[in-house]
Amino acid sequence: MAPKLFEPTQVGSISLKHRVVLAPLTRFRASKAHIPHVRIVKEYYKQRAHTPGTLLITEATYIAERAGGYDNIPGIWNQDQIEAWKEITDAIHAKGSYIFCQLWALGRASDPKVLASKGLPYVSASNVKLSYETVAPRPLTVEEIQEYVQLYARAARNAISAGFDGVEIHGANGYLLDQFTRDVTNKRTDIYGGSIENRIRFPLEVADAVAEAIGPERVGYRVSPWNNAKEMKVADPKPTFAYLASQLKARQPKLAYLHVVEPRMIGLYDRKDEDIEVQEENDFIRSVWSPKRLISAGGLITAMLFKLQRMHDDIIYPRLLPIGSSSV
Repeated sequence: MAPKLFEPTQVGSISLKHRVVLAPLTRFRASKAHIPHVRIVKEYYKQRAHTPGTLLITEATYIAERAGGYDNIPGIWNQDQIEAWKEITDAIHAKGSYIFCQLWALGRASDPKVLASKGLPYVSASNVKLSYETVAPRPLTVEEIQEYVQLYARAARNAISAGFDGVEIHGANGYLLDQFTRDVTNKRTDIYGGSIENRIRFPLEVADAVAEAIGPERVGYRVSPWNNAKEMKVADPKPTFAYLASQLKARQPKLAYLHVVEPRMIGLYDRKDEDIEVQEENDFIRSVWSPKRLISAGGLITAMLFKLQRMHDDIIYPRLLPIGSSSV
């Protein structure tokens, strides 16, 4: 009997032939205008779409120029970017596989010098400065928050125009939506700060707008409850992320999936098992989200993949995949 890892499953509107998904991995393979370099990016994803019925998630992709802050990251806000991505998605579909675009806004995790060079503001939920930066971000106004909601929706529509099968909203790893979600970075006193209900208001508005724009079955949402990178550690993330998951489930019951980063993964680095505390586990969010589709990611090597599949009905994002010598 084949392991469950290799059994078919349904993710939103697409039928996968197995449960191993390509993780979103930043590649820095775009021009200064944030247009993906088609030849090399197409080859990279084609190699990983070799088995028909595979789901790929792209590297994080800017929803707008002002949402960025690093050079050479792809975007999805203008026609040149859409046309470049269309060549890539067509190549994946020709392999019989599927591809989602991960939608990204950096907030205070951006490089303020890069933003300043382009005359763009350095923003976040609040003016909480990273210890290694010399400047603090400016809090987004309520009007700007609503503009960002529409930027996410526009980016999602653009992704569908570019041939993507869906999008993943990047609400993890200390980026803009995560900065609103956590009390360590959200010190607001308006309707977007304070209580858990208020802190997740912006993420939920984004999820609602994106789902309305392209259909909830084409939308995933990513969280990382135990992430400490970018100075995002909170005392107890469980109440916040359990409530966020419950509200996503209630408001968007047809959402394609929830993607959860495992606690052994902190930013770009794996932790040893002995460094993970007992309370650091994601069963709390699985129980809230069940029986809906959940995708698990974070430092998962072969033995862990099979163990996690025996314990839960997760789809898996391996941290690293075997790559042949011809890979780019």
